[in-house]
Amino acid sequence: MYRSFPLDLAAYNGDASWTLPMPARFVIDRRGVIHSAESDPDYTTRPEPEDTLAALRALRGE
Repeated sequence: MYRSFPLDLAAYNGDASWTLPMPARFVIDRRGVIHSAESDPDYTTRPEPEDTLAALRALRGE
């Protein structure tokens, strides 16, 4: 599908994969432990900001 767009993803990515990055959001503590991770292959589907804030608040113990 992406080949139909006027993009040269192969040149941009540096390989012939024609892949796009997947948007994701992570909440990671200072020790490097992941407490929340969300991603979706549909770039139009994003986590709700309030969900991210709730994960951050939980990390702080609120």
